[in-house]
Amino acid sequence: MSAKHLILRGRVQGVGFRDWMVTEARRLGVSGWVRNLPDGSVEALVAGDPAAVEEMLRLIRRGPPLAWVSEIVEDLAEPPATPGFYRR
Repeated sequence: MSAKHLILRGRVQGVGFRDWMVTEARRLGVSGWVRNLPDGSVEALVAGDPAAVEEMLRLIRRGPPLAWVSEIVEDLAEPPATPGFYRR
């Protein structure tokens, strides 16, 4: 299992980014969570099969139609204790 902690910067709030991430993560079978941060960025934990996590990162770089991601800060992380992907 692979797990990554992410900070996403760009136009990622107010454009449906979190809901889009929940949909894509569940489709890929990835666990974790996503939430907005006060500075306008989005924080996420993405965990699962390494290929699914890499596919999720590829999708995040593209984002939903109204969003754009200018920067992804990526660190290794511990997988979440519970399965599923949630919006916080």
